[in-house]
Amino acid sequence: MIELWTLLTFVPAALALNLTPGADMMFCLGQGLRAGPRAAMAASAGISLGVLVHVALAALGLGALVAALPWLFDAIRWAGVAYLMVLALGALRAGPMRAKGRPLSAARAFREGLVVNLTNPKVIFFVLAFLPQFVDPSHALLPQFAVFGTILGFGGLVINGAVGMFAGSFGRMIAGSARFNRALGIVSACIFTALAVRLAVLERV
Repeated sequence: MIELWTLLTFVPAALALNLTPGADMMFCLGQGLRAGPRAAMAASAGISLGVLVHVALAALGLGALVAALPWLFDAIRWAGVAYLMVLALGALRAGPMRAKGRPLSAARAFREGLVVNLTNPKVIFFVLAFLPQFVDPSHALLPQFAVFGTILGFGGLVINGAVGMFAGSFGRMIAGSARFNRALGIVSACIFTALAVRLAVLERV
């Protein structure tokens, strides 16, 4: 289905993309600071699932629908902006380690990562621009998209998760300090706010 040479070309390209700091990595960094390593890894898993969903949508041709309907692009984009701002406010109220009240569960961190990724319409356009370079149109498209998407998603899971877990471990080390705990809450909120602003100023392609 997919030639070995194509896979050997795709894997380094996907790894380079995963290593490039972007919105997903910054989100996992913020989640790690906000709630610790376990939540950061769960958020990374949610993001990776979101990537797979975007890949499936691209393979089914829904990316063209989003491109053709400006209101749909804007609706998804502003939903993502609103959600990120809610997360920023939550980080400010609770602090990164959530010293008071219930800690951020892995399930909730997973959902937040998934929602943030799915409400970024640029992801599907990126998938449409990147993956077709490696797809053989003489074979079924969906299985090829599935393989490439899985590789891309797994690489993101490992790299973004590692970044978030490192940030979470650092946060745990100083969680006993109220001053540092508050500062990390502010940093987490700033990261989420910056991602919201980045999403808000996106232009349609």
